[in-house]
Amino acid sequence: MDDNMPAWATEFPGAVTVSGKDGSILYLNDKAARTFEAQGGRELVGKDLMSCHNEKSKTAIRRIMETEEPNVYTIEKKGVRKLIYQAPWYESGELAGLVELSLEIPAEMPHFKRD
Repeated sequence: MDDNMPAWATEFPGAVTVSGKDGSILYLNDKAARTFEAQGGRELVGKDLMSCHNEKSKTAIRRIMETEEPNVYTIEKKGVRKLIYQAPWYESGELAGLVELSLEIPAEMPHFKRD
């Protein structure tokens, strides 16, 4: 899948992880590989996504794949806040897998309402 990823994704400052419909990890950009370095980094490509998660996370992943609805939340780890956006991706209109974007966010940030 690396050859099919757009160039911008490789050095994008947020972590980008892509898995296939079968649950295999297809792609980790540079940030994702660094984020998951203790678990194997780029060696995770080809591995089962479910083997990297606890039961609560596995349930959420299955729900995304079944409902095709995104799962969006924020977390804080070691003082770093992140927005996690997990959503299905498609190929020729067919469900092809899951994409996770993990973006570091400041503790306080502006929120704009635009009508």
